[in-house]
Amino acid sequence: MNFTVAIVGAGPAGLAAAYELTKKGVQDIVVIDRGKAASKRNCPMPKNYNVCAHCDPCNIMCGVGGAGTFSSGLLNLNPYIGGDLTEFTKDEDEAWELVNLVDQMFLENGAPNNLFKPDTDKVEDLERKASSADIRFLPLVQRLIGTDNACTVIERIYSQLESRGVKFLLETMVKEIEEGKLLLENGEEIKFDYCVVCPGRSGMKWLEGQMDKMGIETQYLPVDIGVRVEVPASIMEPVCEVQPDPKFHIRTSTFDDFVRTFCVNHRGFVVMEVYEDHVGVNGYSFINKKSDNTNFALLVRVGLTEPLEDTTAYGRSIASQITILGGGKPLLQRLGDLRRGRRSYWSRIERGAMKPSLLSATPGDISIGIPYRILKDILEGLEKLDKVIPGVAGDSTLFYAPEIKYSAKKVLTNKNLETKIPNMFVAGDGGGVSRGIVTAAATGIIAARGIIQKMGLDKSD
Repeated sequence: MNFTVAIVGAGPAGLAAAYELTKKGVQDIVVIDRGKAASKRNCPMPKNYNVCAHCDPCNIMCGVGGAGTFSSGLLNLNPYIGGDLTEFTKDEDEAWELVNLVDQMFLENGAPNNLFKPDTDKVEDLERKASSADIRFLPLVQRLIGTDNACTVIERIYSQLESRGVKFLLETMVKEIEEGKLLLENGEEIKFDYCVVCPGRSGMKWLEGQMDKMGIETQYLPVDIGVRVEVPASIMEPVCEVQPDPKFHIRTSTFDDFVRTFCVNHRGFVVMEVYEDHVGVNGYSFINKKSDNTNFALLVRVGLTEPLEDTTAYGRSIASQITILGGGKPLLQRLGDLRRGRRSYWSRIERGAMKPSLLSATPGDISIGIPYRILKDILEGLEKLDKVIPGVAGDSTLFYAPEIKYSAKKVLTNKNLETKIPNMFVAGDGGGVSRGIVTAAATGIIAARGIIQKMGLDKSD
């Protein structure tokens, strides 16, 4: 099969790249993904919203929409969240333009119109409280799609692209990349003039291998390791009124390590995710279903040098160990029990101020599975945060582990995200050039524009 452009991966980067290319009239585009269409991924979450234990791990990470399809469905509309888009643009204005283009793509396909714009006076008050606790608060404009609406929006983008002539090869695995062609696992071959490789986090190890094979340089990036924190929604209400997904950056006292809050799900649910060799936790936020709790990730940034640089291998080793300790389930612990050096039992958890939203977890002791330095950072970070959000570090606060956000090895490219192999571009989280829905989609647009420029189709701009 011959195509002008082949796109490997149907996540935000791949969809946005195809979207941008078709706007310029580029024909013969194929998007290949080993997962299913969004409408067929069918997150099998039961009615009590207690677990997200997929039988097929690829259903979480793969398919149209990528891993973000089953996230909280929140768009952080800022070029500095989830990466730094100015690294690939001529100036900050162009970076903001990319963010607006991504937002417009989602809006055109059914994302809610209402934006969350922080009130200036409330932001200033929160910034003042955070600063007094030696914490940085990042005010953001955000758009909440919702986990329950995300599949519908993604399916509309998919249909829009099909109507423009884009061909999708789903449940299809790319085995090898070669100059000018892709070798599929089923033995077929796809030839292309241009290629955008954006397989997402599920394909980052595969992409790393392909880049090594072709002599394209890559570099390791840090990994974020931590827990998902759950508290009564009333504790987080004053902050979430200012910003639905508040972002706090913290430096710990003992080790001066970087800790951040991530993916706040106000009145949301903690869910278990099952991967190929370990389990993890995440948070969902629904438009039409609310809980009495709020959850968020508290993550420690870990970078490694020698003798081990592979941060992904390190993160997986921690996740695997916790999975063993939890009997194939995440570990759950009351903060009060952790402070007192004892494991949690259901009887102790049930005496707390709230009911956990994830019941398919194993009460235990996370200090056995999380290294001392990382756990120390988590506890110090939460204690600082308690000065800004009183009650967040109470004894009844729940920790779920593991929550790990891996970073792919960054593929070294030019500003258009073109590798040293002519006409081969990378984009998205799988190539280590983004860390989130909006930035991944923006890098897809950047790669598409690089192709458009090489085709000479940008002359009218």
